[in-house]
Amino acid sequence: MSAMEPRIGSRVQRLRRARRISQADLASALGISASYLNLIEHNRRRITVPLLMKLAGYFGIEPGELVENDESRLVGDLMELFSDEVFAEHALTNQDIRDLAASNPTVGRAVVRLFDQYKTLRDARRTGAPAVEDEETGYHPATDAVSDFIQENGNYFPTLEAAAERVRHDIDSASDSFEYGLKTYLFNVFGLNWHAASLPAGIARRHDANGRELITAEVLPPESALFAVAHQLGLLAASREIEQLIESGNLSADAPVLTRNALASYFAAALVMPYEPFLRACQETRYDIERIQRRFRTSFEQVCHRMTTLQRPGLSGVPLHLVRTDIAGNISKRFSLSGIHISRHSGACPRWNVYSAFLHPERINVQISQMPEGQRYFCIARSITKGGYRYNAPRRHLSIGLGCHISHAGAMIYSDGMDLSDPSQAVPIGVGCRICPRLDCGQRAQPPTDHHFTLNETDMSESFYAPARRGL
Repeated sequence: MSAMEPRIGSRVQRLRRARRISQADLASALGISASYLNLIEHNRRRITVPLLMKLAGYFGIEPGELVENDESRLVGDLMELFSDEVFAEHALTNQDIRDLAASNPTVGRAVVRLFDQYKTLRDARRTGAPAVEDEETGYHPATDAVSDFIQENGNYFPTLEAAAERVRHDIDSASDSFEYGLKTYLFNVFGLNWHAASLPAGIARRHDANGRELITAEVLPPESALFAVAHQLGLLAASREIEQLIESGNLSADAPVLTRNALASYFAAALVMPYEPFLRACQETRYDIERIQRRFRTSFEQVCHRMTTLQRPGLSGVPLHLVRTDIAGNISKRFSLSGIHISRHSGACPRWNVYSAFLHPERINVQISQMPEGQRYFCIARSITKGGYRYNAPRRHLSIGLGCHISHAGAMIYSDGMDLSDPSQAVPIGVGCRICPRLDCGQRAQPPTDHHFTLNETDMSESFYAPARRGL
């Protein structure tokens, strides 16, 4: 009996937990022991073809949807952290790191978490500043814990989808207008009067429980005000589902607070952009973000985020990655189902179009990005501006990157007119300079961790880190 190479343990465990199925019950349905299923979920046993088919049938999905790339993400995170200066004297190879991720991913993830904590304390000690989070761009271990939690769940939370669908049905039953129906629902169910008014600078929404008011800042764009109200409704109408998810996530420190906010945003997106109508819109328009914006009256970033959540078994969209960065290269949001690795602790590759998008404001930039190992990804990026709703108010300039594996590129309208099979169209990128092997990159800011400096006094290379080449 042939065995399948892909490690699908995390995916199986995620599907099982999402449906609240015990290991014993799933093992019984598959005709295997609970201990054997436990080994599969921890990637310590290969899975045979018949068992793969049974699992896919049980969950109602295609066998290919079970293929998981968690190991590749773990390898990327471990390579990044082992490139840190603290490990400079240890001759670790890429194969050593891959062996750790493959043989004991639980230990690998624990090492990543431990390094997160270490880096926070080290950076705080170096700067003399407290180890706290900058909301938009700073680093804090809780932010990575939330990112890991979302990644482990595939950015798909069926209980929140169900709660949003239930509330949306009641809203639509109250009025043909979503906004009016939302106001009616808030008043009838929670006794809240929603209206816009002048709020102090920096406050987008205020929930006055005593005064039974929900106030949105009058300066907010309509889509932002609507999303802010939906976010508050998530905290009220889906509190039980949110708390259960947080409890299952085994989160600590400040992570539950940040996770609660993220899950309320997830509910808001599911309420404003219901799953099946939104998926149909993606398929009909071939992921044309601006058309979908107009259909659901939402923002560019809101649509991109919602596109990454379309992972319902048997009714899924294109597996996407998403990254948000500021103009200084600080990554404030990252998620990947495409397989591309996004830097955990530092800025990404300057060749990636998520950075060049700042040079062409408000325009969608398209790129075929090729990683050092040869994998190619279809990436789009666009810069956005937040804030500035009042005269002379400061603005924040961000870039949103969205993409998929090259094999899915044809599903996106932005690939039209491109020769996806032409290798010359690909732009070589990396995760970060310290783990990128491309020595001849003219935009390299740092040498690789294992680089040994040499100086050629005869020929000068364009990149100091690249060996000079003799002319022909």
